[in-house]
Amino acid sequence: MSVSSLLRTSGRRAFGVIGGGRRSGSDLLSGVHVVPRRSIIDLSYSTHFMDFKGSSIPSSMQKLTVTRLSQHFKEAVCLNTVPVPTPGDGDLLVRNRFVGINASDINYSAGRYDPSLKPPFDCGFEGVGEVVGLGLSASARHTIGETVAYFSDGAFAEYTVVPAKKAMAVPSAKPEFLTLLVSGATAYIALKRLGELTEGETVLVTAAAGGTGQFAVQFAKRAGCHVVGTCSTDEKAGFLKSIGCDRPVNYAAEDLGQVLRKEYPKGVDVVYESVGGGVFDLAVNSLATGGRLIVIGFISGYQSASGVATVKGGTLPIKLLQKSASVRGFFLPHFLRDYQEALGSMMQMVAQGTLVCEVDCGDQAQEGRFVGLESVFRAVDHLYAGKNLGKVVVEVAPAPFASSKL
Repeated sequence: MSVSSLLRTSGRRAFGVIGGGRRSGSDLLSGVHVVPRRSIIDLSYSTHFMDFKGSSIPSSMQKLTVTRLSQHFKEAVCLNTVPVPTPGDGDLLVRNRFVGINASDINYSAGRYDPSLKPPFDCGFEGVGEVVGLGLSASARHTIGETVAYFSDGAFAEYTVVPAKKAMAVPSAKPEFLTLLVSGATAYIALKRLGELTEGETVLVTAAAGGTGQFAVQFAKRAGCHVVGTCSTDEKAGFLKSIGCDRPVNYAAEDLGQVLRKEYPKGVDVVYESVGGGVFDLAVNSLATGGRLIVIGFISGYQSASGVATVKGGTLPIKLLQKSASVRGFFLPHFLRDYQEALGSMMQMVAQGTLVCEVDCGDQAQEGRFVGLESVFRAVDHLYAGKNLGKVVVEVAPAPFASSKL
């Protein structure tokens, strides 16, 4: 089941009037003479919900759309100019400032999450920006000018309609808040629900310096565990040490298998695994008695036709049996009951300064910072090339213009 089908609201009602001032009952009924009376929905307040002119909202915008199914993001997705959408009764219209890049973006564009979903369809899972329009029901919880972060489909756009219940008010439109929505929540919930961490255990985090790996390292360390983290450069190894990783392993300079066999002969208790293929096989072989391997992805296979990197599944049952070990899959939309608690806890850590949220906006990339929706393509390539340090984020638009009401 797709992120879209799990998160989509049951329907949207268009907010009837955009702009305009106070109108009497006879005006509304086009000449039918009735005694003027107050409408149940007071249209005199409509400009508070959608004021295109005052909020500097254009009539059209750019967004990325999946036009054909392919695991190659550049082949699947096109940049289009479309009308700015109108929020329904329970929706917000968010002017995106930053959007997050996830490894699963190409699984989504390949149609792997929901085979019934046919192009064209929107893409992108998370964004942060300002509320510039909202429906009547949504106005009970949010206001024009408020900054929100959200986890919802269609984020790769200059403006996105977001169900109000999927938006979270944040202090400012900083990209660090994006790191919590998918990457942070995945690590927090997966380790809590499936990791069953106990103080003193050894935890192996693969791709530890990436968007979600950085959080797995920190949450495992907070639980009192010894943390081993894999990475591809000395710079990343230094970053991992700075966030509490006890044993960074730069697999470009060291053999991970040898390190685990020599330094952890009794095995590792928990593996937070996102690479797949040979790394998955190595992780299985390295499990301790009663070990738990959590699969949160297998990025090494996403760009293949099948989407899956081959593993030695034939010997898996006996290996698990011999160690009373387990392999556990984690897909965030299946754990949405834990989502609000996870976000609340992480936001508190951020406020206290006890959680590092590293972002990679492409400042060190060859062509420079990821700015504008067209740079989403470069950002996806950057992620898959393993060049990122932290969560990959694209800046969609600069801060609102001074002339805006916001």
